[in-house]
Amino acid sequence: MTHIAKNIPRHVAIIMDGNGRWARQRGLPRIGGHRAGMASVREIVQVSSKLGIEYLTLYAFSSENWLRPRIEVDALMRLLGFYLQKEIAELDRNNVRLVAIGRLHELTAGARRQLDKAIAALRNNTGLTLVLALSYGGRAEIVDAVREIAREIKAGQIDIADIDEKCISDHLYTAKMMDPDLLIRTSGELRVSNFLLWQISYAEIYVTDTLWPDFRKAEFLKALEDYGKRNRRFGRVHSTRHK
Repeated sequence: MTHIAKNIPRHVAIIMDGNGRWARQRGLPRIGGHRAGMASVREIVQVSSKLGIEYLTLYAFSSENWLRPRIEVDALMRLLGFYLQKEIAELDRNNVRLVAIGRLHELTAGARRQLDKAIAALRNNTGLTLVLALSYGGRAEIVDAVREIAREIKAGQIDIADIDEKCISDHLYTAKMMDPDLLIRTSGELRVSNFLLWQISYAEIYVTDTLWPDFRKAEFLKALEDYGKRNRRFGRVHSTRHK
C-alpha cells in the first residue's frame, strides 16, 4: 500500500466490461449483471476517495449501447436513475463531486432528471470527482468539438491559426479535467472501445480478465500497484537502460 500511495494516479478511467458474461455464467438475465456491477462501482468510488485519487471516470453507457435490445436499454436507464438516487447520500458523505460527459440530451427524461439532481446536490464537494460517461463516444466527442470550433471561427471568436492541441482539448467534454493517467479495462478485452480517444494518448493501460461485478478493492489495488511500477516517459527517454 505504501508503494501505491507514493505513485497514485491522479485520474483513473475504467471501461467496466463483463456484466453480461457474469450474468450468463450464473444463468441470470443481462440486467442482473448490471445490477451486480453497481456494487463494484460503489466500492471503487469509496477506495478512490480514500486514496486521494482526484478523478475517476467510468464508461457507464456508450453511444453504441443504444443499439442494444430496447428492453435492456430501458432497464439500464432505470438502473442509472436508481443508482444516482440511492447513492447520492453516500457520495455526499465521501465529499464526492459528480460530473457527466457525453451527449446527455439523448438520455431518457427520467435518467437525465435524476442525473441533474445529483450533480446539483454534489456540486460543492471538493474530494474525488466522479465522472460518468453517458451516451458517450470518443469519436462523437471529437466531432462535437470540431463543430464548436467551426462555429466559433464562423462567429469570428477564434482564428484558424489558433487551432492547436490545447484548443481541441479545451472544446472536448473533458475540457476542465486532466487526462487519465491510468486506463483500466475489465473482462480481458484488448480494445479501447471508442473511450476517451484523445485523452488516453499517454495513459498507462491495465487489462484484467476479472469481470466488472467481481472487480473490487483487491483487484483495484492490484491495478494501482502495477501502475506504480511503470516508468512513464511520454515519448522521452529517462535513462540509458530505456534506449
